[in-house]
Formats: sequence, C-alpha cells, structure tokens
Amino acid sequence: MSTQHGSARFEPFAGFDATGGGPRSPGRSGDPGHPGRPPEHSADLRTWLRDLALGARFAISGGREGWTRTMLTAVGVGLGVALLLLTAAVPAMMQTRSEKENARQPANATYVAHPTADSLLRADAQTTYRDHDIGGALVHPEGAEAQLPPGLTRWPGNGQMVVSPALKKLLASAPLLRERLPYTITGTIGKAGITGPAELYYYAGSDQLVPHDSRYLVGNADRITGFGLADQSEPLGPTLELLLVIVLVVLLLPVAVFIGTAVRLGGERRDRRLAALRLVGADIRMTHRIAAGEAVFGALFGLLFGGALFLIGRQLASKISVMSISAFSSDLTPNPALTVLIVLAVPIASIAVTLASLRGTTIEPLGVVRHAVGRRRRLWWRLLLPAVGLALLVPLFGKVHGGSGINEYQVATGAVLLLFGVTAVLPWLVEAVVGRLRGGPIAWQLATRRLQLSSSASARMVSGVTIAVAGAIALQMLFNGVSGDYVRSTGADTNRAQAAVNGMVASGAQLDADAKSIAAAQGVKQVYGYVHGDATGPDASKLPRNDETQYPDLAISVGDCTALRQMARITTCRPGSVFLVPPGDGTDSDYQKYARPGGKLDLNTPDGNAYSGKPRLWQIPATAVSVHSRADATGAHTWGVLATPEAIDSSSLKYLDGQLAVVLDPDQPDAIERARNAVARLGVDMSIYTLYDTRTKASFTQIHRGLLAGAVFTMGLIGAGLLVTMLEQLRERKKLLAVLVAFGTRRSVLAWSVLWQAAVPVVLGLVLAVAAGIGFGAALLAMVERPFHTDWVSVATMTGVGAGVIFAVTLLSMPPLWRLMRADGLRTE
Repeated sequence: MSTQHGSARFEPFAGFDATGGGPRSPGRSGDPGHPGRPPEHSADLRTWLRDLALGARFAISGGREGWTRTMLTAVGVGLGVALLLLTAAVPAMMQTRSEKENARQPANATYVAHPTADSLLRADAQTTYRDHDIGGALVHPEGAEAQLPPGLTRWPGNGQMVVSPALKKLLASAPLLRERLPYTITGTIGKAGITGPAELYYYAGSDQLVPHDSRYLVGNADRITGFGLADQSEPLGPTLELLLVIVLVVLLLPVAVFIGTAVRLGGERRDRRLAALRLVGADIRMTHRIAAGEAVFGALFGLLFGGALFLIGRQLASKISVMSISAFSSDLTPNPALTVLIVLAVPIASIAVTLASLRGTTIEPLGVVRHAVGRRRRLWWRLLLPAVGLALLVPLFGKVHGGSGINEYQVATGAVLLLFGVTAVLPWLVEAVVGRLRGGPIAWQLATRRLQLSSSASARMVSGVTIAVAGAIALQMLFNGVSGDYVRSTGADTNRAQAAVNGMVASGAQLDADAKSIAAAQGVKQVYGYVHGDATGPDASKLPRNDETQYPDLAISVGDCTALRQMARITTCRPGSVFLVPPGDGTDSDYQKYARPGGKLDLNTPDGNAYSGKPRLWQIPATAVSVHSRADATGAHTWGVLATPEAIDSSSLKYLDGQLAVVLDPDQPDAIERARNAVARLGVDMSIYTLYDTRTKASFTQIHRGLLAGAVFTMGLIGAGLLVTMLEQLRERKKLLAVLVAFGTRRSVLAWSVLWQAAVPVVLGLVLAVAAGIGFGAALLAMVERPFHTDWVSVATMTGVGAGVIFAVTLLSMPPLWRLMRADGLRTE
C-alpha cells in the first residue's frame, strides 16, 4: 500500500521500533532482524557492509522488476560516467595535440646563413577549402642528414607530397582543391605527425624554394636544421581562466545532477519492497542501508557500463570530429587521479543521495507514507545556497583583470553553489505553483493532480536542463562582455575587396600579369594593386659605410589610379601623377626632409648598413600633390610617395613587394576557391588570404569551441538521461494507466496529460533558469569589470534549446506510453 499524503497522526502497527514511531513488539530484546542482539544505535562498518550486500542481493534477485530498475539506473549512471571519463581524458588529449603541433615546427632560434649537412628549406603552404583549414609545408632537404618531419619516413620528391589520411580522402572528392594541390601523392603522414585523424595536413617537395636573406627581403623559404619547437604557449590570463573554470562547472554540474537523479529511479517500487522487509522484522536504519545497497549495486553496474561505453566511444573517436577537433583513440586516456576520483565518488554519492531521499519517507510494515504531515518545503535554506555562492564571488568583483591571478577553487565553489541553488529552489517553485492549479480539461486535471502528488520527480527530471540553460546564459553574457578583449577589428573593408594577394615580384609588369591571371578566374570581378619599394636619401652613397650609419628610409608605392585611390584621398589622377602622403603622426623626419616636390631620392637602397653600387637618383616631379592617407581594403595605411607607372619605372626599385586586392562575385560561391587556385599557379612566391572584419585570439576561440563541443555532449547526455527517467516514470504508472484505459479514458487524453506533466515543470524550470542565468551572468560581468548587458537573442536561443530537448524526449516517450496503456498492463506478479 502506498499513500502519498496522510493525516498528521497514525496508529502504530505491530513491530514499530522507536525510530518508526511506536513501541517494539513483545519478545524482542535486540535488533528486530537479529533476535538476541543488543540494540544498535549506530551501525558499525561490518553491519553497513552486511546490509549493503543484502541490498545488492535484492537488486540482483528481485525478479524482472528489480533487474529493470537496476538496468535503468545503470544506464543513467553509465551515461554520466562516460561523459565524466571523457572530460578526464580531454586535458591529456589537448596536451598531446599541443606537443604534436610543436614537434613539427622549425626548431631554429637563429638565422642559418649557409647550407649544412642537416639543413633543409621549409615554407608554409597552408590553404583553405570552403570551411576546411588545411595546413601544409613545402620542403627541400639540402643535406643528407636533414631531419624528417614527424610522421614521415622519407622526403617527398619535387612535385610529390605526403598527406594526412583525412586530406587524401578530401582530395578524392574535391576537384577544385586537387587542382590547387596537383602534387603526386606518394604516402600518408603517420600518427606522430598529425594532431588527429580528421586533421588536414601535407608536406610537398619543391625545388623552387629560395632561402631568405638575413633581412627577409629576398627568398621564399626558411633554412632550418630540424624540427621540434619548445612550448611557447602564452598563459591564459585571469579572464580566460575564469571562462575556463565556468565552462567546466556549467558542463559538468548537470552531469552530476543527472547521476543523482538516475540513482533515484524506481524509488516508489523500492520503498514498497522495503515495507515488506519491515513486516518481517527489519528496522528503519536497516532498510535505509539495504536501499543504499541497491543503489550502490546500480551505481557500480553503471560504472562498468559507463566504462564500457567510454571504451567503445574511444574506439570510435577517430571517426568523429566535433568543432574541427578530433583525436586518436590512444590520445583519449583519462587522468588516473580523476579516474580514481570518479570510481570512488559515484558509489559514495549514490549512498548519500539514497539516504537523503529517504529522509521524508516513513517506511512501515504495512505501507509507505511520504511527508505524512503534508509539510510544505522550506524556502530559506534553498535560497541560502545561491546566497553563499554569491558571497564567495563578491570579493572577486573587479579583481579579474590584467596580470592578477584568480582563486580557481573559490570561483568554482561559488559557481557550483549558485547553480546548484537553482535545483534546490525548483522543487519548491513547482510545488508552490502546481498546488494552486484547479479545474480545466480532463488531461489538464490528470496532469496537475499527478504533479501535486509527486512534484519532486517532475522537478528532478528537468533540473539538469535548468542548470544547463542557466549556466549557458551566464556564460554567453560573460563571453559577450569580454569578447572585445579578444576579438579585434582588422580594419579591412570587405565591401571593397574580399581577398588579398601579396608576395615578392621582379617588376610592376610581373604584378600586372599576375593580376590579369587572377582576374581570368571564374567568379573574380576585379583585381587591382600596386608594388611597394623603398628609397633612401640622395646623399646616402656618401655616408660612412659602417654599422653605426643610419640611412634615410622612404616608402614608394607604384600603381594605377584605381589602386592609388584605394590608398589615399585623391581627387584628380592621371598617368604621370605623383602624390605625397605624410605619416599619420607627421613626425617622420626622413619624410619631412626628402618628400617634397622637386626633391631627389636614391632608389638604390642599402642592404642593411652596407651601401653598394652606384646611386640611382629619381626626382619627385614639381607637380606632386600632398594628399591624406586612406585605409586600403586590407585596413592598412600607406604613407610616403605614391606614383603612377608613367612617373617612375618600378623595375628601378631594388626590392619589390606586390599587393593585390581581389573583388569576388557574391553570386559565385566557389569564386574564392578559383581565385586561390589561380594564385597557386603563380608559384610559391605569391600567397592569398581572405579578408575578415574581425580576428579572434586563438585561446579565446579554443575555449569557445570547447564549450560548444562540450555542450553538444552534455545536451546529448541530458536528452538520453531524460528519456530513461521518463520511461521509468511511465513504467511505474503502468498499472494506473491500464486501469484508466479500462474504465474508458481515451488514450489521447492520457497522452496529453503526460505532455502537460512535462510542460509545467519545463516552463517553471526555464523561467527560473533565465532569472538565475542573468543573475549569475551579472556577477561574472562584475568580476571582470564589464557593464551589465543581456543578449536576449542568446537567452531565447538557450531557453529554446532546453525546451526543445525536453519536448523531444516527451514525444519519444509516446510510443512506449501507447504500449503501456494496453489491457495486459493490469497483470501483476
């Protein structure tokens, strides 16, 4: 017999002990379960182990009902354990990725001027194909002892390349990319040379590499003597550390809550079994320990299931890529200390949760009474949790900035208490609201009555989603608040051009030919640009030729009027025009001295501090006009002398750097790919890059990607766990549902009642999550000294995702519900 609410007083049954509320039955001088023993007020370890083992036996030998409950608990706990083990493996995986990236970087710290037995030439050759970033390098060994990059067994010859397995697969299905990388594939890079199975990387052999000089004015490759760069990663800083801590709390706390919920599955049936044990003589403490034993067995079974699930997922990891992050199975090794902590914490937590859940339940020989006096939940201690959490965070307000450090444990504890307070307040809120619901359609009345009788189970079901949504809202507020520190404007104007090309050229004529070649690509609307060189003072050849001599330096840019108008505010331009653009601060003495109409410049610039050869003087036309600088399409400002090709022969400049802006047809989605292919055909000296309005710091991007990847796994876990919880609740109501159908209740009415039972706690939970998330976000913004701002679009998105997960789970539970409403649900054992 099970009674949810009763009167304040009950007549004690025979067999009640002191704890149960009545006198012991006659003739029992000791423990009811063990006659003859003295009474036990505090069980020793031996007694605990005996009763825990008895509970485990009941879980094993409890028939179909016992095994079903144990399996559901194991599945719920196992899902959480699998995600915890994955989290414990992430630090080692990221460390391995970092080590592999450093291992393939050049090891040289100084410039190597001459070839040696172990030297080689290397040039970066990364590219982008649609939304795929492809890393790569052109290599050419100069000596027989040149060190191979990690993952290679031999050098690729000229025109050959060694690729990662993922890139080999992509090249087979991407003709445009294959056109850009036409090298013959002679092998694949081993695991030691790539960060993950989904990484796109290659090494290509090239005999067109020319080593840079000491000033990097000529050449297209670095001369190095080996690979393996020491770890030079920058510290995260206090703001990013705060972000990382909050991300971990937001992702892992719902998992912990979910595991606690999974341990309590099948509580009503378990309590009825415990009542039967009371009937045969067990006291309340013993039944509690037996219940804990059942929970421990389910938790241990869940540990095994979670470990097996993790190992299966570990083997499949090489086939999965989340937010461009992939890993080899061998890289996913959980931290041993964290693994031991998980193995110990899950069973201990299962005991604690079970004992806590039995505090409000009176288990007697003839039945179970929950909250017999009908006592309402107290609110004060539930509000105390977030209050204490906030008290821990208040001392950090305005302290997370600059070079200051943070106390990660204080931040994590405060965040956990704040978010855990949401789950503590939710049952009170659900009870307070549903207790006032009256009337309505039959489905609504069935739903509200069920919620009034058992609001705790409904609140527990949505508590994980509530925490996840609240934490996500707070995190999004923090991300938006600090993004200005890590997302900077590039100054590029993507309305004027969408890509830029640069590289060393021999003359302006070569750059013009390159521009025409790129412009011929399908989807390219326009290409314009200029060459950039340097000049020195007319008397430079007469200065002392030693290391202390400082030669004047003045920039000269040569391009047609279209290109020049992109760099300066020019009103009138014709062939032969020359313009003088002062520096932005106007303090450059070389410009003030030499950049004037009629002035002379020497185009034979020195190599470092060594002037050689004869002067090549060029006179600035008397018609030269002073104009103001203007940011070009890339966001760069050019100053010095701007000249059209008719005014100066660009081939007379010593070192020329070509710059091109590329305008693409927005109606051609692959226009940028064809432009990249056109630039690749120009040789290794020219490179192309896409223009973006903003750039984001890599560490900030990695944390944001990690959050998104973790959110995918966490929401998947919550959805699967909710489905298990929903199925268990329906299973417990199987007989009641079958009876209602037998008495003529339409199945559609029962289905709607289940939907309403999910909808009411969901709405209340999400309202609470929004309020808590905004409050938590305000505290985080105060810690980093940012003004309070709520992104309501993000709030709506997070709330919608949380609601969507729960309603999707509810809809998935409809087919099992339909089967449970059959007449055979009336059968019993």
